[in-house]
Amino acid sequence: MIQYKYKSLALKLILFLSGSCSLILLAIFAVNYRFSRRMILKNVEENARNLTLRTVSKIDSVALSVQKVPDNLAHFIEHGTLDQQRMLAMLRTVAMENKEVTGVTVIFDPYAYKKNLRCYTPYFFKINGKLGYSDNSDYFLWDIYRIPRELGAPAWSEPYFDPDAKVPEVTYSVPFYENVGGKRKIKGIVTADISLAWLPDIISSVKVLKTGNALLLSQNGTIISHPVKDLIMNESIFSVAEAHGDANLRETGRKMIRGESGFGRFRSLAGNQESWLYFAPVPSTGWSLGVRFPDNELMEDITRLNGIMAAIGVIGIALLVFVIFVIARSITGPLHGMAKAAEAIGAGDLDAELPPVTSEDEVGKLAAAFRYMKTSLKQYVQDLKETTAAKERIESELNIAREIQASMLPHIFPPFPHRKEFELFAMMEPAKEIGGDFYDFFPTSGSKLFFLIGDVSGKGVPAALFMMITKAFMKNEALQQLAPQEVLRKVNNIVALDNDSSMFATIFCGVLDTETGEVEFANAGHNPPVLCRKDRPNEFLKMDHGCVLGPMPDTKFTLQKIRLDPGDTLFLYTDGVTEAMNPQKQLFSDKRLQQALMELRDRDVSALIRALRDEIRRYAGDEPQSDDITMLALKFKGRISS
Repeated sequence: MIQYKYKSLALKLILFLSGSCSLILLAIFAVNYRFSRRMILKNVEENARNLTLRTVSKIDSVALSVQKVPDNLAHFIEHGTLDQQRMLAMLRTVAMENKEVTGVTVIFDPYAYKKNLRCYTPYFFKINGKLGYSDNSDYFLWDIYRIPRELGAPAWSEPYFDPDAKVPEVTYSVPFYENVGGKRKIKGIVTADISLAWLPDIISSVKVLKTGNALLLSQNGTIISHPVKDLIMNESIFSVAEAHGDANLRETGRKMIRGESGFGRFRSLAGNQESWLYFAPVPSTGWSLGVRFPDNELMEDITRLNGIMAAIGVIGIALLVFVIFVIARSITGPLHGMAKAAEAIGAGDLDAELPPVTSEDEVGKLAAAFRYMKTSLKQYVQDLKETTAAKERIESELNIAREIQASMLPHIFPPFPHRKEFELFAMMEPAKEIGGDFYDFFPTSGSKLFFLIGDVSGKGVPAALFMMITKAFMKNEALQQLAPQEVLRKVNNIVALDNDSSMFATIFCGVLDTETGEVEFANAGHNPPVLCRKDRPNEFLKMDHGCVLGPMPDTKFTLQKIRLDPGDTLFLYTDGVTEAMNPQKQLFSDKRLQQALMELRDRDVSALIRALRDEIRRYAGDEPQSDDITMLALKFKGRISS
């Protein structure tokens, strides 16, 4: 069994490589077919759009030129520039001189022309090249009168077949008005009967592949033009869809009569041939023109090309099998020796001897690579031991630094058990081993409590060092019983003096008078604290934002004051609280912070901060902590009578 496994390397190479190549070729065929089809459809859609729009433009130009006839007549009649004789002469001229116009009439509203004449509808029409006339037809219930009158706008009728002219026609109707009491009122309708004998020439000029064709629908979906003559004026796209049970055709018809443009699958109206259709509206008439591209004719060339590629692929794989067999026979010997040596090295014997290979081909390079690998592995093992020792040393030092940093922040609560005028609790969780956030609080005189919170730019060791320096300076200056803005000003000048790295910190600091509840505070670019009143909604403290501490000397800071009532809490925090993110990268936000504090307002300060930290953890879920999280809550209780 083992001996067979070694001897079958050539067979394995043949099977694996030829199989892989076959799959790759199949994938190439599939991708080529897919992208070729997509490119063809993209080009077809562009060509179809251009062809359709050119044809639409031809139809539209004819329709627009004919529209001018009733438009001009309506204008002349409305503005009173035509008397009866001139109006009749113009109607006669229009009917005779316009080849596409088979009839023209003016339908006056009942008694609008003369008060004793209900119907006056002068109508000139052509039959077999001769001009006819009538003037008393009752058109008041006809669509050519009712529709434009109801719409108050020009309208095209549905196409119809004129038995006298023996050609399909359509009527274009335009309302004209009179001025009654300062308002325009419809007085009648001017209509022009238009022959559609010119349509077949335009539609038949649309040449699409071998059997493609154009399709023209009316506003209601009636088939106006199509290669199958029996469908023209006898069927609509909806009746054909109903007869074939074709929901896609029905939906396409709806889009066309709505005046939309589009490109999509389409089953031919005659023969049920799978096709593609591009359709676009004829703006002037409300009709819709579609150009059909047979699917099998579109893909004929790509199908033939794939057949040729398949034949080439089969021949190529056969040649590949032969080449693999020859090459495999030439390399199995040396590879067998190197395989044994590799097994020994893999088992840990880095001194195993490799077989001598003198060739300069890939097998020779592989042997040289094995020798280099053996040497590199020895060096790597040695380096790994040294790196592991160094990493353990750094981790130990970071742990010590973390402990030092944590010990520098007040961590015994309650910090002043004998002071009943206030409650205070704070915590800091670094995002890395050590962080850049800090807080502090300490009495500066009998009734004054100085407190602060800060956030240093960046994270890790540099931020921690800058934090420690800044915190020490802040406490040193505050113990001089300076006002908060003066503390910030002096510390800023000290820190900015040798701040070549341009590090900075945002700091909020204040002094609470534990007898009166008055708080004097100053801000250096830090987030506004939340003021949690006992019996009122909490709010963010209104204050000057101030400049951050560190980059520039001689910066001035503003002193502000508020008064806390017994039961009020001042909540300080760093941006790691509001910018904590959940797995969807959404921030915890100021709004959620304010809402959480409202819900926790009745708890003591230590329970409030711990509950808020749990809420942030639940919100973040599995999302790693991206910034240090620091919170400090100071609750004023007022003087406690003994």
